[in-house]
Amino acid sequence: MTNQLQQFRDEVYQNFNNYKRTDTLMDLVDALSSNTTAKSVVELTLNPQFQRSYSALNKAIAINSLSDKQLARLAAPTIAVPEVRKFYLMGVDVTSNPRPYAETLPDRGFVYQPNTIKGNKPIAIGHQYSFVAFLPERDKTKIGPWVVPLAMARVTSQENKELVGAKQVGAILKDDELPFGKALCVEVEDSAYSKPGYLIANRDQENLVTIARARGTRTFYRAPTPGSATKDEKGHPTWYGAPFCLKAPKTWEVPDDTAETTFTSQRKITYRVEIQVWHNLRMRGKKDIPMHQHPFTLAKIRWYNPQGEALFQKPLWLIVMGERRAELSALDIHLSYGQRYDLEHFFRFGKQKLLLDKFQTPDDQHEENWWRLVALAYLQLWAAKDLVSQLPRPWERYLPSILNKLVTPAAAQRDMGRIIRQIGTPSPAPKPRGKSPGRPKGVVLAPRKRHAVVKKVKT
Repeated sequence: MTNQLQQFRDEVYQNFNNYKRTDTLMDLVDALSSNTTAKSVVELTLNPQFQRSYSALNKAIAINSLSDKQLARLAAPTIAVPEVRKFYLMGVDVTSNPRPYAETLPDRGFVYQPNTIKGNKPIAIGHQYSFVAFLPERDKTKIGPWVVPLAMARVTSQENKELVGAKQVGAILKDDELPFGKALCVEVEDSAYSKPGYLIANRDQENLVTIARARGTRTFYRAPTPGSATKDEKGHPTWYGAPFCLKAPKTWEVPDDTAETTFTSQRKITYRVEIQVWHNLRMRGKKDIPMHQHPFTLAKIRWYNPQGEALFQKPLWLIVMGERRAELSALDIHLSYGQRYDLEHFFRFGKQKLLLDKFQTPDDQHEENWWRLVALAYLQLWAAKDLVSQLPRPWERYLPSILNKLVTPAAAQRDMGRIIRQIGTPSPAPKPRGKSPGRPKGVVLAPRKRHAVVKKVKT
């Protein structure tokens, strides 16, 4: 395990060799991975793993330009071939980076931000980032809610966040150096990705199956009956049959397949899960999006408590689209989508522990560099998970993760400093070069340009 981590760190260091300040970048990744006290980015320079001066921090971030392709290829050796399930599972989602006071930061727009005060709109001003990650198997080893970062890209104010995610997934599947090219791959997304534009984007990838949540107010259609249209008839051919309205149970009819399983919560309460499946449904598209050519499977999932009562008021509806969707059972659909929430754990851990949204800069490219560096630091924690020793606080001894001996990202970050000290770092110690002359006397810098908030225009 130690050799695998050393090999990973050597590959990271070699990727940094394409830029200047290679050693500073490596120190920064180590400081992020082992951070337990810093609340701001500049405080990372106080970490024992950061050997350089604080003035080198911003210079290194400005130079780094790690791409999505490099990040995915660094992650590839850490991805094991699925054993419990028969496919690779990926997740796609977006998260916001609020910057309401950064008037000199270009291309700021209105982004989603949860608001704890009722009545206020859940919005902020800033940027948003599209994130693609591999979701590892949980049944194989006792690991916590981990993800493996594959791509991280900023969504500009005039871009569609779903199409940005589709472009990232397409690039990952077409990369021959990644293990996803020919194997069966499943992607899971929230309801924002159930739009026809996203669902049809990567349908040329025959090995890709998409599972997206559908809102309970949508209406789909069954396949047309065999005698509803003939070649001799005039007019438009019949593409859609009887409606399947999600809020009208009378239109559902008998499901094509059913399954049941159980789910045990951390409080040791066992819930019954009922899964119903309907095959070969269709949704309406647009003139340039022929959705009638892409039938899908619809799954309805409901949870029941031990008393037999429905746990939630509304069921969960899932769209399963792809040429190889028949290879997924009802239980596969249920378990795959349930693991999508690990992406939310990554966003929370990244913002609270890895300072994902704490970098203050007026340059949007530097901000993108920082977000990919944080994803790389998280990837290093994933590569070191097998070497982690549990170091719980006295008040954490009886937490479920400690009792079940789960290796979580927080546990890995807490022990990462010891691991780095044991295996060493490829970056050498700094050599003093004297004092910089600084800015010439009398130079007056022009004030930075203020940028207005961009509002997306509907075309």
